[in-house]
Amino acid sequence: MRPSVTPSSGEVGRRAVRVRRATVGDAKRLTRLVRNSRAYEGPYAPMVAGYRVGADYIETHRVFAAVESAESGSGRLLGFYSLILDPPELDLMFVADDAQGLGIGRLLVEHLRGEARNAGLTGVRIVSHPPAEGFYRSVGARRTGTETARPPAVMWDRPELMLPVG
Repeated sequence: MRPSVTPSSGEVGRRAVRVRRATVGDAKRLTRLVRNSRAYEGPYAPMVAGYRVGADYIETHRVFAAVESAESGSGRLLGFYSLILDPPELDLMFVADDAQGLGIGRLLVEHLRGEARNAGLTGVRIVSHPPAEGFYRSVGARRTGTETARPPAVMWDRPELMLPVG
């Protein structure tokens, strides 16, 4: 899979950021971002314990990464998302703890909307981590229901939302 630079780039906070297609070389960094997320501490910790974003996942899914642009130095991973086209659903979305509140999540959502629009979709289903529901609603997603718990994999009910892409 070859990486692609998208039009979703520019200044976010004080960082030059671009969104690009994730590559298999990103797998360890994506996995680390998921496992170290403070949003999954306490009762949510079992959800990401041992979670892996592997090369096979990246090769078979539409995974996009927000990274600091080369001109800003590090090329550090700031966040990522994965979009499933059929049926349309946001599979994963994470923003690094120290990058939250800087607009990275909004940049990723706008990129996701563009990808979904280009694929001919009108909306994308989101089954949200409960603490993230407010963020998704702030970017235009509407609550459509509740995904019930499925122990032992998921021990709590989760909000189900629809993100319009038009």
